[in-house]
Amino acid sequence: MSIISAPESGDNSSNHEALRSDHRLYGLAINNNLAMNNDLSPALTEPSWLTPCFGVQLSKACAQAFSTMKTSAASDGIDLMPCSGYRSFERQLTIWNNKARGLRPLLDANEQPLNYCDLTDDELVDTILLWSALPGASRHHWGCDVDVYDAATLDVKQLQLVQSEYNAGGPCAKLSEWLAQHAHEFGFFLPFQQGLSGVSPEPWHISYAPESTLLLRQFSSHALYQVLSQHDICLKAAILPKLEHIVAHYVRKIAPIPASLRLNNGPNG
Repeated sequence: MSIISAPESGDNSSNHEALRSDHRLYGLAINNNLAMNNDLSPALTEPSWLTPCFGVQLSKACAQAFSTMKTSAASDGIDLMPCSGYRSFERQLTIWNNKARGLRPLLDANEQPLNYCDLTDDELVDTILLWSALPGASRHHWGCDVDVYDAATLDVKQLQLVQSEYNAGGPCAKLSEWLAQHAHEFGFFLPFQQGLSGVSPEPWHISYAPESTLLLRQFSSHALYQVLSQHDICLKAAILPKLEHIVAHYVRKIAPIPASLRLNNGPNG
């Protein structure tokens, strides 16, 4: 089953770009036979549109903007560092399946641990989605979303990415305040905020709006359905019947982009 129809004769270049766009949206790789069969394969190597950026991979435009913002933060005594950038479908699938099997911690909305054995399949899906995206539906697939911390106050080996680290009194509190005031100056915003997003608040997660806004508009729940149908994902029987709701609540429902960043691309642009 393919997401995009085979390229028509005489229009190979435009269709190839469309395929590349779809693969970026869902974290998939373009294999050597794609032009022949439109096969959608998990990413085995990092896509060519990524570039190294302080230990992670980001899109080239996002990396440039992040580097500029990092320099500015340094002048205010903050060592802005990424701890997660681009993430492939395969990596997100491993995270999801490990949580579904009880191999990684499960947290409720208040960051309290839960026992996966006590949850029905539907409850388990909803619980995982509080803090982790479905494979194919993670903004980290796009290479323009970044998890960050203040390396001046916290070693990455100690970092847990929990709200207490970014709240008042936490080691990344100064960074959190700085991002709220200045991230928009460099094209970034925080998509996951209390009461404004389906995903639980993530004060460490920033998104490069000039790219992520356009990618979100291109996102298709129908395409995601086909991708998930082709892969071995735990809880598939509980996910697919309510995928439209999952996409609406956990992918499309994000905090508004600041007015200074609106790009005339619709309600979230």
